[in-house]
Amino acid sequence: MIYPAATIICLVLIAFVVGLGFAAGRWKGGDMSKIEEWGLGGRKFGTWISWFLLGGDLYTAYTFIAIPALMFGAGAAGFFAVPYTVVIYPILYLVFPKLWRIANRHGYLTGPEFVRGRYGNHALALAIAVTGIVATMPYIALQLVGMQTVIGALGLPGHAPLVIAFAVLAAFTYTSGLRAPAMISIVKDLLIYLTVIVAVIVIPAQLGGFGAMFAKIPPAKLLLAAPPAGSTGAYSGYATLALGSAMALFLYPHSMTGILSASSPRVIRRNAAMLPAYSIILGLLALLGFMAVAAGVKTMPQFAAGFKQFGASFSVPALLLNSFPGWFAGVAFGAIAIGALVPAAIMAIAAANIFTRDIAGPFLGTQPPGREALLAKLFAIFMVVAAVLFVLKIPVSYAVQLQLLGGMWIIQTFPAIIFSLYTRFFNGWALLIGWAVGIVSATWLVALNHFVSAVWPFHVFGWTVPSYIALATVLLNAIIATVLSVPLNAVAPDRVRDKTAAAEYV
Repeated sequence: MIYPAATIICLVLIAFVVGLGFAAGRWKGGDMSKIEEWGLGGRKFGTWISWFLLGGDLYTAYTFIAIPALMFGAGAAGFFAVPYTVVIYPILYLVFPKLWRIANRHGYLTGPEFVRGRYGNHALALAIAVTGIVATMPYIALQLVGMQTVIGALGLPGHAPLVIAFAVLAAFTYTSGLRAPAMISIVKDLLIYLTVIVAVIVIPAQLGGFGAMFAKIPPAKLLLAAPPAGSTGAYSGYATLALGSAMALFLYPHSMTGILSASSPRVIRRNAAMLPAYSIILGLLALLGFMAVAAGVKTMPQFAAGFKQFGASFSVPALLLNSFPGWFAGVAFGAIAIGALVPAAIMAIAAANIFTRDIAGPFLGTQPPGREALLAKLFAIFMVVAAVLFVLKIPVSYAVQLQLLGGMWIIQTFPAIIFSLYTRFFNGWALLIGWAVGIVSATWLVALNHFVSAVWPFHVFGWTVPSYIALATVLLNAIIATVLSVPLNAVAPDRVRDKTAAAEYV
């Protein structure tokens, strides 16, 4: 079934932001032949632009679809995303202004580049770089999945709309770099705020109020299951999932690119104070899953095909179509679609920065600025094309599984990047061995879970303690790196390779 009003409004909004994307290259006098201008916006973004950019970067189309879908299907466990996005901001405030200062002083564009400068260990930096790119690919693919859900909800046929949208994405990313998603994110975030605020006022009113809405939710979905004797049950799984996700989020290349594009450490601290506004919106957004349950959209005949194709992910589009006139549903769908374009562009740019500076650069040597920027632009297009092919040729379940693994993998870079901002105790080779053990053990445990769960029941002193696999394995990673650094610092010290100065960390 095609919804003409919703389709027209959605397409008009997408066309508008595409025009902004192409115009953004001339914003703030950017020279797109320099990779720092193309890939980091010249490190010129102030408080408000950084706020919108980071919000558009972290709260994606897939977030808009997946979190309510998890609440719709699994209930209270899906609410972990809210405490997790609360925990990340103290980390942002305390840690990343220091990384910004060092990166700005030495011209570093990426986390792996900082690690290479800190340890002079090309193998360690390469491992961190490859981890970032591999973890980013399924993340981009899942933005396409979010847009694909919108296209399906509008009743548009085939894959042509998706391919066209991301061909245009590749084009304005090539021409405008990070300035394009920075400008577009302003529109995207305002539309998301509008959609969520209207939804949480109008839909509960239609259902008879919040009390009537919650009364229609099965009791098992409202609370975490009580743990059996001798086990922490879902409680520790919930808590470690929130903590581990928070530790991993700003290690993703796209998150770090958003941070390093800020104009000063003060901008980053201000954003750490302001970004929790998005956590409030996320909490309200999660409630859309419960609203969809209470509205009974899954039983409505007009949505049967959508649920059959997209599963629980169709709950939000179905709820919006059922609750609003076509024109407002079009606004909401436009927000979700734009919410796919913004983070996908940042992710492609971030992966391109890493490829250029941390993979191609060490092997090809220093390149002229124009050639370095061209290489980054071409790799960004490659990332977008690869993500589109991934979605078109590989089952969506594989993208979800790889994203599950991506979180396990990216957190293994935590010791090499975050610890290194506070101490030079670690040996680069010890960090590399710890990273390898973390990657292998996390992948092995997820495989034992048949790629369907991120939580593993560990047995500790007679207790069963379910824990987020990523958090447990990065702890193992850090222990190994700490233990091995003692003998390796004695026989193969590498502190003399540090290109940074101790005074820079004060």
